[in-house]
Amino acid sequence: MNALTKTVETGTTAGAPSTIGQILMQRSLVGENDLAKALTFQSTLGGRLGAILIRIGSVSEDNVLEALSFQLGLEVVSTEQMPQEPTIYIETMQASGIEPEWWIDQGAIAWAVDDVTICCICRDPLSTSLQEALSAAFPDKSLIWGLVRNRDLDLMLDLVRRTLADEGRDVSGDVALLRELAEEAPVVELVSNALAQAVNEGASDIHVEPREHEFDIRFRIDGVLQNRLTLPRSRFDAVASRIKLISGLDIAERRLPQDGRIGLRISGKDLDVRVSCLPGVWGESIVMRLLLKEHKHFTLAKLGMSSDQLEVFGRLANEPYGIILVTGPTGSGKSTTLKATLEEIKDGKRKIITVEDPVEYNIPGVTQVQTKADIGYTFARALRSILRQDPDTIMIGEIRDVETAQIAVQASLTGHMVFSTLHTNDALSAFTRLIDMGVEPFLVSSSIRAVIAQRLVRQLCPHCRETHEPPPAIIQKCGELKALFPQLMSDPPRWFAAKGCKQCQNTGYRGRVGIYEMAIVSDELGDLILHQKPLYEMVAVARKSGYRDLLEDGLIKAWQGETSVEEVLRIAGQMGMSDD
Repeated sequence: MNALTKTVETGTTAGAPSTIGQILMQRSLVGENDLAKALTFQSTLGGRLGAILIRIGSVSEDNVLEALSFQLGLEVVSTEQMPQEPTIYIETMQASGIEPEWWIDQGAIAWAVDDVTICCICRDPLSTSLQEALSAAFPDKSLIWGLVRNRDLDLMLDLVRRTLADEGRDVSGDVALLRELAEEAPVVELVSNALAQAVNEGASDIHVEPREHEFDIRFRIDGVLQNRLTLPRSRFDAVASRIKLISGLDIAERRLPQDGRIGLRISGKDLDVRVSCLPGVWGESIVMRLLLKEHKHFTLAKLGMSSDQLEVFGRLANEPYGIILVTGPTGSGKSTTLKATLEEIKDGKRKIITVEDPVEYNIPGVTQVQTKADIGYTFARALRSILRQDPDTIMIGEIRDVETAQIAVQASLTGHMVFSTLHTNDALSAFTRLIDMGVEPFLVSSSIRAVIAQRLVRQLCPHCRETHEPPPAIIQKCGELKALFPQLMSDPPRWFAAKGCKQCQNTGYRGRVGIYEMAIVSDELGDLILHQKPLYEMVAVARKSGYRDLLEDGLIKAWQGETSVEEVLRIAGQMGMSDD
């Protein structure tokens, strides 16, 4: 705690450069509209401007604390700087002569740094009454004030509370109390701040996962879950109720899964949040998928398709009829690839209609249809209506059943270009999957033009990546690939490994890029599909048309320095390493 040397005497720092709102605007963290909205809220209901901005989702708590630290000259105290033993705080509370309940109500804790110094952190270090009370309680001590994240303060306050009273109140069965807790400012700020922080860090999902004594809040960033916060289990019910409340779910129902959605404006961005609640042993697991509503222009080249794949795929996508399938697991970027494809073929001369569940990206100039399974408006039913709309190109969000597959096939055979997704591990398994669904083999071989399988691998952080020599087996495999694809693998190779720095939050990676395998349905491959030949025969024929699997495409990208060999093997596996 040697770094904590600033004090607060009057609630402001002499010579402060500007107000908190101005600092945030100067740093482009809030816009004028958000600031005006917060000021209106403040003039009506009072409160600190920074807390209001966090509560309405305009900015994250970390950004507000950095601005306050600059304005007030106070340090932001991290959990590492705070004592982890609650009895230390209780001893200081008792030494003050003030009841511990008062400290907890004030949202304040303190501890002795040395014989003459007391460090104080609280929700509002500018509170005059709090400063006067503690100055009177410790007349012969030097008070040091610091800023703290609400979640860190709440964690310590809860430890103190649990130490003072071994058992707390059980709110799990009281719906009215749950609703009341969900509306309390600390809970509202915690949920709003988690959403804002996730958006700022580029997370795709937020996971709220209860355990026996704690619960975790984790962000999925670049496809990997990262823990951001661990809080006492006693606070979980209020947090879960808050999420349910704003997403239109039943806060009293905990036995059955529930799905909801939230429309929010977070950190100046419009956001659509899909919420899923799943009952578990220690409580409901809650996952929030974050979808930005703003229009982003994607291109296949930016997504990671190599030049040879782009050339072939661009030609096939502009064909007048047929089916092109994109396969892969959930979260592998299939919808983004299809969106980029529609963006590239959109020329104002075609009628393009999509049927999706949900509509994740808005595409100007394209008619997009949202299915509603709860009222019977399924993919198959929507497709029948779409075909009466005189479309040229149709995009189906996913082929889930034989009825949808058969309609897609019939549409392709009657002069429509159809794009869709399918859940398979690789490209060539898509043919077997459709036949297993119930589509006749001759329809599969005659309607499908190409199948693309894809995954997303993390890109190396350009600030900290370091040169690295891969194992001999990898070098040998890449030598074989270079003989097949010399235009993609120029000398010398650029092998790198992940290291980790502040820019990438010590992960070694920033952003993701796609790896692809593309199977073109030639006459020879179509004949194998028709006669339901085994997969290895299809692979041998597909390689004549430039086919390479996910592992091979990933190793090419590792050779080019975009990602690491370790990341490619994590995503694509090592099965291809034994092949000659």
